[in-house]
This record gives sequence, C-alpha cells and structure tokens, in this order.
Amino acid sequence: MSTGVWDLMPSRSRWIETLRHCGKTLLRRQRRLLRRLKKAYLHSWRSADELNMLVGAKVGGATPLVIACRNGHYDVAEYLIERCKADIEQPGSVTFDGETIEGAPPLWCAAAAGHLPLVKLLVRAGANVNSTTRTHSTPLRAACFDGHYDIVKFLVDNGADIEIANRHGHTCLMIACYKGHIRIAKYLLSLNADVNRKSVKGNTALHDCAESGSLNILKMLLGHGATMDVDSYGMTPLLAASVTGHTHIVEHLINAEHGLVTRQQRIDALELLGATYVDKRRDMVGALALWKRAMDDRFPADGSEPIPKPKDIPRIEAYDFAVEPSNAQQLEEILADPDGMRMQALVIRERILGPAHPDTSYYVRYRGAVYADAGRFARCRQLWHHALDMQRAVLPPLSPLTQSSLYSFAELFSYMLAERARPPLRGRIVPPVAFDDIEPVFSKALDEIHRGTELLDSKLSIDREQTLSTLQRVLVISLHLAALMARLLEEPDCTDEVSRKIHKAVYSLVKLDITVRQGRSALHVACSAEGARGRGGRAWLATEPTPPSPPARLVALMLRLGAAPDARDADGNTPLHLVCKLNPCPAEVVRALLAHGAHIDVVNYAGDTAEQLLQASAQSLAAIVNPLRYTTLKCLAARTIKNYRLPYRHVLPLCLYSTVLTH
Repeated sequence: MSTGVWDLMPSRSRWIETLRHCGKTLLRRQRRLLRRLKKAYLHSWRSADELNMLVGAKVGGATPLVIACRNGHYDVAEYLIERCKADIEQPGSVTFDGETIEGAPPLWCAAAAGHLPLVKLLVRAGANVNSTTRTHSTPLRAACFDGHYDIVKFLVDNGADIEIANRHGHTCLMIACYKGHIRIAKYLLSLNADVNRKSVKGNTALHDCAESGSLNILKMLLGHGATMDVDSYGMTPLLAASVTGHTHIVEHLINAEHGLVTRQQRIDALELLGATYVDKRRDMVGALALWKRAMDDRFPADGSEPIPKPKDIPRIEAYDFAVEPSNAQQLEEILADPDGMRMQALVIRERILGPAHPDTSYYVRYRGAVYADAGRFARCRQLWHHALDMQRAVLPPLSPLTQSSLYSFAELFSYMLAERARPPLRGRIVPPVAFDDIEPVFSKALDEIHRGTELLDSKLSIDREQTLSTLQRVLVISLHLAALMARLLEEPDCTDEVSRKIHKAVYSLVKLDITVRQGRSALHVACSAEGARGRGGRAWLATEPTPPSPPARLVALMLRLGAAPDARDADGNTPLHLVCKLNPCPAEVVRALLAHGAHIDVVNYAGDTAEQLLQASAQSLAAIVNPLRYTTLKCLAARTIKNYRLPYRHVLPLCLYSTVLTH
C-alpha cells in the first residue's frame, strides 16, 4: 500500500501503523487488514475519494478485492463491492502453484481458486465474464484448468465465450483435454466447441490428449470429428503420444479397425515409441518388441508391398556411425549391446522427428550427460557438439535452446577443471581439459554472437531490448569459456603454441567490440555482477569463492589484448565502477584495470567515482591500492577545475575538455 494512503488514516486507526511494522508475513498482514476493514474504520472515512483510494490500493500487487477473491473471503468481498463500491474489474497480481499471474481481474481469481459463491457474487455485480489477464486468459479458461465444473457451467450460462484463447492460442477445450478433466471436456463438446482449432504452434485438442494420456477424452474428440492434423513441427497426435510414451494412446490410434493412420504412420509411431522406451523408461526389451512389430509391418508376411527403411540417411560420428537394422536378425543382435540400443534410439528419433524438433536435441544432450556421469567425457562432448550443430542449423539466432547447449559445455569444462584439482574419488580420474576441447565451443559461441549482432542490425521487426538481453546472456557464456581458457595459461604444461592460440581466441572476442544491454562492452560485462555470476548465477569456476567475483586472469588478458579500460556504459560507468560496486570488491581485477590505464577518479553520470562506490559498501580503495600511484597531475588539475567550477571553455585546448568533464 502506498505511503499516501497510510497518511490518510484517521488518528483512531493507529493500529494500522503497528501492523505495518510488525514481523508478520505479508499474507497474515493482508488477512488481518481484510478482516478489520469492515469492523474498524471503513465507515469512518471522511470522503468517498479517500475510501476509493484505500479500496483501490494494492498490497503485493493486489487490491483488497483481488485478495478476498483469491482466498475465498466472501463476506469481505461482498462488503467491498456493495458498501465500498470497489471496482470489480480492477486487476492485480496473484500467485497460483508458485506462478505469478499478472493483471488478473477479481472474477478470474475467484474462478481459478474454485470459489463458486464469489463467482456468482461478482457476476451478479456486473463483472465481465470474458475479462482477461495479461496473457489473455479468461475466467472460464482458469476454471477449466483446475477442473471446476460448476464454475465452468455457471460462467457459460452467463455468457462466457468458450472459444476465447490465451496468447498461445490454447482454448478452454485444449486445456481441459490436457489436464484430463473429462466432465468439462464433455460439456464443452456438447456446446459444439471447435475440436480442430489450432494453437499458435499448430497443435489441436487431440495433440493435448495424446501428450497427457487421456484416452477417454481422445475417444470423445474422435467421435466429434477430430482429425489427425500436424503441428508446426510436423507432429501428429500419434507421434506426440509416441514421444511422451503413452502406449495405450498409440495402440488405440494405430488400431487398423479405426483406419485413422496409414501403414507408414503406424510404423513410425512404433519405432518412435521404442526409442522412448529406451531413453525414458530404460526398457530395452520393450523397445525391441516394438521395433520388431514395426519391422513386421515393413515386411509383412502376407506378401504386401514392403516399406524398407530409407537408405540415404548419413552415418553420424556422434552416434558411432550407427546403422538401423534392416531385418529381424539384426534387431536381435543389438539387444546384447546396450550402447548400440541407445544409439539406435537417437538415430530413429532424428530420422522421424527431424533436427528441428526440441526432443531430438534434448535426448542427444541427455545421453551425453549420462556418459559424463559415467566419466566418459569424450563421448559426452561428441554428442553435445552434434546437438549444438543441429540447433544452430535450424533455430533462429540467440535461441534459448542454443544458449542452454553452450552453457552446458561451460559447466562441463568447469566441473572437469574443478575435479582435476581434487584428489581422485574412488579411483575415478577426470581427464584434463585442453584448449582443443574448449576452442570449438568458444568459436560457436562467438558465431552465435555474430548472428545476434546481425539480427540487431537487420531491418526485421524485433524486440530490441529483449534481443540485447539475450545477446548479453550469450556473451556471458562466451566470457565463461574465455575465463576457462585463460586459466589454462597457468597450467605447467601450457606450451608457447597453446598460449598463442589462447591469445588469438580471446582477441577474437575483444575485437568484436560488442555492445549489449545498458551500452556495456565485453569488458564491462566481465567486470559486472552479471558476468561474475555467469548465466546460471554461479561462479566462473566451482573452486572460486562465494559470492563469485570476476575472473582476474580473463580481465587482465582482455586488457592486454586491447580492451578499452575507460569505456563507458549508458550510465557513464567504466569497468572500474562496476567492479567497485561488488562486495567484496576483487582486488586483483581493480589492480589489473588500473595497471592498464583505467582512471581512478573518473566519475559516472551520477557523479560517483570508483572510490565513492566502494565507500558505499563500507570498503576502502586504500586497502586495495595506493590511490596516489594512479593519480596524475592532469587528473588533479581537472578535479580542481570541477570542484571550484572554474571557467575552462575557450581557455583550455579542446582536447582537454573531455578530461575535465569526466572528473
């Protein structure tokens, strides 16, 4: 609640001030406030404007009416609506299942929480039954999500539109099917809900049933004319069921009596379901049985036309050049080779789903992680490189999936370097990390940055601020990898040739001269809190202290390779300013910046020097360096001019104006 509202409280309601400062939780404060609204002081307000200000004020982003509707306080909501004339459409922020819903109207809150009496109260008061949240979710969709059938029926009876979709294009029928609420789905179908309507990504209610495993609802949809459409990934509901491992859905759809799918679709579904058995259920025998059924379908005993597997599929090194079996005998042979079965699952999934489908790269990365847990780091890197190459080939620049793959590599290398520094555990020896291991990933990260800058420079309609934020995350990952390479320079076995390659690789990052969010350079990001934490909020290396600090080795290396120590961001901060905002401030980074020409007394646009920023967190610059060593006569003269406001224009040479302005 804003300070202005509290100032309007009458003197006899001073208990509110005590409540405001007590150590109770926010929820308890809200509940106490709501319980006493009616009894204590609402009737004593001096004017309607003051009352409206209180009733419309927000605590934790929610108005009293929103809180009452969320928590089922009927009497409070009734009083707020009928006596206080609260705005029944004023939205607020509420939390459901740990997720914050922004812009939720009171009716949406009551419907989502399952409070039918409150829903009726609000509708009688004239609430809009088709009001939406920021994500365009209606009260009806909220009730469908959690299975509140009585509320769904009441809202529809009072004019709720069953076809309004949220921002993702998901309708009420889709969410009821996905959540398995058969009674609601049956009711919506009785109202002639569109069973073949598609979401933004092209999936239908039939896809949602297949993914969730709701066979009874799926049968109802088919009975109402649902068709086997494909989504934006080319997935039918049958393939969706195979990917998620819902065998009963697959068996129902491939039943020849229904005639819903072709013979080729049936074969693909069985083979893909077998791959799911391998990776998700770890059921090799079950997978083999499914693959045998698919093989029998390919080469039927009744003399029908065979459907052999494609022969033009390239052999992939990451999959150990695995080739799919072409007969039942070859299938039997791979059962004795668990690794061979796992590679078959990856080959089949990539052939059927294609490299663009998220599950294709996900399971490749998953298998690589399993190998890493077993100490087979080379196999892990091989599979992850293949997944990363697939993603970069088919996904747009700065895709979250590509970022995730790059970051996984950085985490893997950090783990390996940290484990090398510890005594071997139960005889497990972690191999050393070499420059040749990191450099290919680093090059791909830089290429992703280059693609991102091209996207920013293009004339495409994009969210520029969001793109800059995404670009910064990729830059942080690149800096993480660069920090790992900088650490290799201190290894005893680092040769001159390796040192030269590391310098060349880091220089390729420095010369990009990239600018990300808030106008920050790569050196800014390396010296900032975001750069110190890395993408996942962790230290650059697992062996470094907490809280994390920027890697001094990398900062010094970037400065030696030409990074500008006095570059300014949008707030006028130099890298030295950002380092001095950290607590504790990394002394080695400060010394490296000053040694390479950073000005110790430059002010940012708020007028703060690095020393003043340190003092704000009870730290001292003198404890890190001797300030006099880095203070020049030119700096002293500039500070004197600024402090005494001496006129200098048309007195000093133009080349010195910037020196005066920055001190």
